[in-house]
Amino acid sequence: MQIETLKIFCDVVAWANFSRGAQANSVSQSTASQAVQQLEGRLGVKLIDRSKRPFVLTPAGKTFYEGCKEIVGRYAELETRVRAFDRQEMVVGTVRVCSIYSAGLNHIKQFVGRFREMYPAVTVELEYLHPKRVVESVADGEADLGLISFPRRWADLNVLPWREEEMVLVVPPSHRFACRSSVSVRELEGETLIGFDHDLSIRRAIDRFLREHDLDLEVAHEFDNIENIKRAVETELGVAVLPRPTLAAELRAGTLAAVAFSDASLVRPLAIIHRRSEALGSSAAKFLDLLRSESDSAPKPVASLEAAMTASTAAAPAEKS
Repeated sequence: MQIETLKIFCDVVAWANFSRGAQANSVSQSTASQAVQQLEGRLGVKLIDRSKRPFVLTPAGKTFYEGCKEIVGRYAELETRVRAFDRQEMVVGTVRVCSIYSAGLNHIKQFVGRFREMYPAVTVELEYLHPKRVVESVADGEADLGLISFPRRWADLNVLPWREEEMVLVVPPSHRFACRSSVSVRELEGETLIGFDHDLSIRRAIDRFLREHDLDLEVAHEFDNIENIKRAVETELGVAVLPRPTLAAELRAGTLAAVAFSDASLVRPLAIIHRRSEALGSSAAKFLDLLRSESDSAPKPVASLEAAMTASTAAAPAEKS
């Protein structure tokens, strides 16, 4: 039994006329009549009482018509949804994305939600990894796209500069700088620093930044991620230099204060990576397009790959925050 036959029956009944029902389906009146007869033969009951003018449905016909309307309606809805895939260039499949933790929470998560709305037939798998594992996952083909900070050049990966984030001084609300909108770098003289581990690119960038201003601050504690550093500053163990976008929740809650540098600029560059040797699938390519075409108002776009790599040496690993 074909859906076209059910639709002819429904239209004939809806119009209470074989000729009008046939026209609605672009078939002849004879074809419409035969379609109804085939249904009656298959079911073994009369659906339409043709002895009356206009014809009327039999009790069995009424039951069958109500069920057919639902079936035909649901099929029409399903057909519309499937045809929509063609308008979306048949974007189906799975996109595997891995990201360093802080960038994933602050940026990628919102794009995943937006992408799922745009392409409901695509599954997005998002994983937060150590930056070294982000690079390895993309290079090994375990992930289609990766988001890292302080990128460098890799022979087997394409590196696409994405955006850069202002780095600011972070202090507890009780600190003498908490009520200031900006400070000069030299005013940090004598402060105790909560820093990143020595082997992270972001630590080297901060150390170089301070050395350029003839500062050698005492580092009281070292951590491998931004969340632990924020907690240490909240408990007044020292001050830190962190990307402003990663402080949104604490600034709203008033548990931390962010102070800009008035006489210098330091940024955390973010980049998207994917394998150089393989073309991205349609779903991954669409996700990349979304990442590169949409941005929030806080981060500033990175102008070039060279700008994104200013704070990284050629052999430096990506940072772990």
